[in-house]
Amino acid sequence: SPVTLSASGAPHPIPFLTLEQKAAFVFVLLLFIFLGLLIVRCFRILLDPYSSMPSSTWTDYMEKDTFDYRIA
Repeated sequence: SPVTLSASGAPHPIPFLTLEQKAAFVFVLLLFIFLGLLIVRCFRILLDPYSSMPSSTWTDYMEKDTFDYRIA
């Protein structure tokens, strides 16, 4: 890899973070953001489960069940 030169033209000292460390840090940061979003979404569903569900999924089954009982 080419030697990076500072403004004075001298070879640049080893940076505080290497490129690999920066990439790993960014990757971990993105994972933490993703984890945070998932946790927030999970808590919303736990606190208000019925609003997060489409209303058709749980009412339709009940209506079909009661309809079946009426037939029988």
